[in-house]
Amino acid sequence: QVRLVESGGGSVQAGGSLRLSCAASGYTSSRQCMGWFRQAPGKEREGVASIQSDGTARYADSVKGRFTISKDNAGNTLYLQTNTLGPEDTAMYSCTADPSYYACTTLRPADFSYWGQGTQVTVSS
Repeated sequence: QVRLVESGGGSVQAGGSLRLSCAASGYTSSRQCMGWFRQAPGKEREGVASIQSDGTARYADSVKGRFTISKDNAGNTLYLQTNTLGPEDTAMYSCTADPSYYACTTLRPADFSYWGQGTQVTVSS
């Protein structure tokens, strides 16, 4: 039983920033890989970023250089710092976790075992 609860979403102007958070509970062994996905209406769900328990991070090309994924020392909170936001970043952002590092290498939805309910990010202008 892994529970993931996102927060930090909201509405911002283009060029602004948001820091998304994901509070995680359950066995740490069940979330050796954690990540963020996003989905906008009319678009497929896409992987945004992942981070392994050893700190290895990966990013989608669309957010590389603008977004930063991180976690606290205990791995109980996952973060996504989003900078230089544009309208194309508008989406529901979901936190994910999986017991295996494999999911972090693929960043595919089917490879992740646990999901949060999502937090909405809306970028205007």
